Amino acid sequence: MKGAGVTNQGRVRSDNIAPYEKDGLLFRSKAEINLYDALKSRGITFAPLPVFLRGGDTYRRIEPDFVIFQSGKVIVVELHGLPFHHETPVEAHERTTMFYWEKAHVEPIDASECDTPEKALRVASQIQALIRKLLGNK
Repeated sequence: MKGAGVTNQGRVRSDNIAPYEKDGLLFRSKAEINLYDALKSRGITFAPLPVFLRGGDTYRRIEPDFVIFQSGKVIVVELHGLPFHHETPVEAHERTTMFYWEKAHVEPIDASECDTPEKALRVASQIQALIRKLLGNK
């Protein structure tokens, strides 16, 4: 399909479409927008609210908050503590299992750490430090 509003981003569930928009992208919270701006300002390659599928008998459809690609590493960032996150840590782990299977690093971050642009910049710096650390642990 072509046209305005056609995207696979921020739409993993049609009953919970991301309500915020920035730069033509969809977001579920101001904290996500703050982190988006911070990652963008740092020149990091990333995708906000992408939809991922895993086929076969273990079919899954998931929309992580951010997926970051840098120097051959994949980091999945999940912001927790938002009004729409009502899952336990065990449920969150189960939901993101497909990323663990593919050897991606899943990094949970409390949404309150991104509730201002300044805090989100600190988180972006922490993510870059994490990437450096992961690269050192090849």
